Amino acid sequence: MTTRILPAVGDADAARSVITLLSQLPEAEPAAPVGDSTQLVDTLARLAAESVEELPEVVLVHERIGPVPALELIREVSLRFPAVGVVLITSDASPGLFAAAMDAGARGLGTLPLSYEELAHRVQAAAQWSTGMRRHLGTGGEALTGPGGTVVTVTGAKGGVGTTLTAVQLALAAQASGYATALVDLDLQNGDVAAYLDVQFRRSVVDLATITDISPRVLSDAVFSHDTGLALLLAPGEGERGEEVGDRSARQIVSALRSRYEIVVVDCGSQMNGANATAIEMADTAVLVTTPDVVAVRGAKRIVRMWDRLQIRKAEETVTLVNRFSRTTEIQPPLIQRITGTRLAGTAVPANFKELQGAVDSGRMHELDARSTVKQALWAVAGELGLVKAAPRAAQRGGALRGDRGAIGGRRRRGGALGGGG
Repeated sequence: MTTRILPAVGDADAARSVITLLSQLPEAEPAAPVGDSTQLVDTLARLAAESVEELPEVVLVHERIGPVPALELIREVSLRFPAVGVVLITSDASPGLFAAAMDAGARGLGTLPLSYEELAHRVQAAAQWSTGMRRHLGTGGEALTGPGGTVVTVTGAKGGVGTTLTAVQLALAAQASGYATALVDLDLQNGDVAAYLDVQFRRSVVDLATITDISPRVLSDAVFSHDTGLALLLAPGEGERGEEVGDRSARQIVSALRSRYEIVVVDCGSQMNGANATAIEMADTAVLVTTPDVVAVRGAKRIVRMWDRLQIRKAEETVTLVNRFSRTTEIQPPLIQRITGTRLAGTAVPANFKELQGAVDSGRMHELDARSTVKQALWAVAGELGLVKAAPRAAQRGGALRGDRGAIGGRRRRGGALGGGG
């Protein structure tokens, strides 16, 4: 049987050496190497979207892969693509690293410099494991065999722009359309998802922070099942405990959620930390919420630049949503698009707080009237982002104010009245 092998090697010389050895293995079919962690995950997701049978049996992860460290990358691949056998290639043969690699989900460890015999043995063992796992998954196993769910992060340009409102309504729209949906509050110090949905629940995202293997049972214990059908993973009630959730914990938590739910919406708040930065990096779609005023737009521009400097996300990969839009405001959506260099959601959310006040004050945002123009607009945005199977009723009734229609996917432009500074 032919064994398909995908090497993930960042160093060009190391990649050539690995490919040379792989080409000598009997019945091996090595693919062109991928050069970084993002390319590896994207390649596997594209193949899995066609069919689990399109996935390679073996993935080789070199110790110098980046930007995600090798062990974290192995954990993510193992969670999202359980039918793939992963082998770590490293110069460190210590028992400690071997144990860490196995804990992360690796099926073997090859020591540099690689020998033909060792590589053949590791690849064969990983391929046999992959074949057995595919046979098991084909019997209706619990784990997903595809690329996992869609992750959407929602970040505010500053506090008070409507970040949590947006995250909650996007998640409600996805759930109402029939998707299994999780809503995660990664605004770790000031999270308000529980208050918006009238929830009192003692467990939070912190309960998962120290767990290295988040099984379905462990995840279900930490998640609150809301009356709407949403699965809620809440921020801690004590804000200082948010520091316990680091970037590594966030990567494991988001990966676990992605493997269990079709849609995962993450409220990242407006303060950047390692946990929500990781979620934004992992997201299929990153939404940046701003209001059409100078302070918020300058804040949006600063965030976009920071994400680019830290290699979290490029401006053109970010969707900006304009909240509290009015046709009479001086700053209009096309100007915001030019200033931030981002894509623009085709639907702008109207300024109509009176519609929301009762639902906000009572903590019953899920009971917001379907006639609300704010709800209509946000559910329409959910449709634009592909979070609904069909347009929900609130989005079909019309009445949502439109901003720069057709801006998603539009050309990136710069300049404008607010273009300086920040």
